[in-house]
Amino acid sequence: MSTLTIMPSGKTVEVEAGTNLLQAILDAGEKLISKCGGDAKCGACHLFLTGGRKGVSKMTPAENAKLDTLIGIGSKSRLACQMTLLGTEPVTVELLGALSG
Repeated sequence: MSTLTIMPSGKTVEVEAGTNLLQAILDAGEKLISKCGGDAKCGACHLFLTGGRKGVSKMTPAENAKLDTLIGIGSKSRLACQMTLLGTEPVTVELLGALSG
């Protein structure tokens, strides 16, 4: 199991290891847009991984390429659709701006 904390709401949920982060966030009742069906093409599920970097899968080339096209990215930027929870350590993400509920 992975412990996932979603900011700014502060909601913490237990998620099965191997679960896609976007799905975990939606299952937790949080709002996060995804227009491309999880193919790293729209960038709408951009968020900040603020804790637990080793608790999620590594960045793929497709994710890195999409992030390079977005405004407002930083060193903690990731796409929720491209991340899998590994269950190795607790993970904290921050949903951004108008995309978060």
